[in-house]
Amino acid sequence: MSSTNLKKTPLYGVYSGMPGVKLVDFGGWDMPVQFADGILAEHHAVRTGAGLFDVSHMGEISVNGPEAEPFLDSLLTNRIAGTEPGKCIYTPMCFDDGGTVDDLLVYVIAPESYLLVVNASNTDTDYEWITARLADSGLNAEAVDTSSDWAQLALQGPAAEEILSPLCSGTDAGTLEYYRHAGMVKAAGVEVLLSRTGYTGEDGYELYCAAADAEVLWNTLLDAGAVPCGLGARDVLRLEARLPLYGHELEKDITPLEAGLGMFVKLDKERFVGKTSLAAQKEQGIPRRLYGLEMVDAGVAREGYEVLLDDRILGRVTSGGKSPIRDSFIALALLERGSVQVDDEVDIDIRGKRRKAVVVKTPFYRRNRA
Repeated sequence: MSSTNLKKTPLYGVYSGMPGVKLVDFGGWDMPVQFADGILAEHHAVRTGAGLFDVSHMGEISVNGPEAEPFLDSLLTNRIAGTEPGKCIYTPMCFDDGGTVDDLLVYVIAPESYLLVVNASNTDTDYEWITARLADSGLNAEAVDTSSDWAQLALQGPAAEEILSPLCSGTDAGTLEYYRHAGMVKAAGVEVLLSRTGYTGEDGYELYCAAADAEVLWNTLLDAGAVPCGLGARDVLRLEARLPLYGHELEKDITPLEAGLGMFVKLDKERFVGKTSLAAQKEQGIPRRLYGLEMVDAGVAREGYEVLLDDRILGRVTSGGKSPIRDSFIALALLERGSVQVDDEVDIDIRGKRRKAVVVKTPFYRRNRA
């Protein structure tokens, strides 16, 4: 697909002409994989200061109406019912067989108003799935794809609060708790939906604003000290933090229980799509789980590479790459449950050659919350 046919975020015109920026096709979007200083410098900025990401390719779906709450509670694996406004809820959304449609964030705006933030590559699929289920439910609610209305920026890193707080009015960004949102407030004079969430393993914020206001917000945050970061650094950061990426650690044939997301699957709820299959999988024994691997031999473990113990294939790598924080090559792999334990050595088939790796605890990186 040529760049002229790729979708572009409201910030494309701002960074597409920046010296040294590298743009790639990311799920049909023309997105920056890195800026001039490169992925390593951007990773360092997020781990030690603050990085700014354009994540406006993410999808947004509004679900509103008198029965929006019971509908979402019956659709999603996590508990929605009884959650007060101001909360952000991470949750998988499953097929009837327990496989994953997507993983998403639910912003509880009001008792009858919710904003769902979904993965960019799944927006159309998710919307079709949600509207079909809503029609079948007969419940009084409406789902609307509002993705084109929003731009989304992620300000991530230990300096995020220091950078954002002086720019905010209507709320104290510093007192906003993790996985909560402040509703619509002013940041840099722009109306934003502000939440203390992120996908990097660091403290930080996500800001949703009208597409027309994105440029002002982006430039103000950069002027205040944030470093522009691309999708390359974002992927390394989330891998170190063991955060799943749809299409890798989650998929239509991977259940959230296999991906280690059991705490977000409330099997004590009366019902939700996929509950019967997930309850059966848990009762019968979850067949696979995610393990962390660190390379011993030279080599990069990429998605799809086989992991072996002696001559037995245990499973496959789901994500892999270089960890700057550990100065080593790391990977997540979906393997037979109980087949290995921490400190065991395994082989990874890298282009027909076996390379040794060791099983390690995850996450590979955990920030100091002191």
